[in-house]
Amino acid sequence: MDDRRGLIIVHTGDGKGKTTAALGLAIRAHGAGLNVLVLQFIKGLRRSGELNALDALGIEVRQLGLGFTSAGDINEHRAAARLALDTARAEISSGAWDLIVLDEINYAVKFNLLTAADITALLTIRPPQVHLVFTGRDAPPQLIDAADLVTEMKLVKHPFQRGIEAQAGIEF
Repeated sequence: MDDRRGLIIVHTGDGKGKTTAALGLAIRAHGAGLNVLVLQFIKGLRRSGELNALDALGIEVRQLGLGFTSAGDINEHRAAARLALDTARAEISSGAWDLIVLDEINYAVKFNLLTAADITALLTIRPPQVHLVFTGRDAPPQLIDAADLVTEMKLVKHPFQRGIEAQAGIEF
């Protein structure tokens, strides 16, 4: 009998580190023998260092987005987000996973690709032992209220503010 109580975890805020923290948690869970899935709602056009590392560890990551919404047709981005949401529903309900990271799902709401109701509805289908991790800025208040653990990353200083481009191994 599995007596684990699944947690709802939110990493939000304007600071760097939301996805990094969620992926660190995924690695910890994998190391503890949990089955882990990472679904990325916005990312999808670039192969990053963390994906290479997660692959090497045997952690499944699915990039379901089309990149930032400033590039491309918003309707295509919306369709990709809906497909990612359908995937999340199926995987949450499947019983195959102990922890699922829904990376940048909060951005999908912020950019009007999904609604807050779409993502909070995921909580109603979640088996009680499954951990869900939601990342991205501007987490909807309903999600924050329902969560067991909320961490807000606060931007204090970032190299981009001084014109320093994203660095391999740090931002990607």
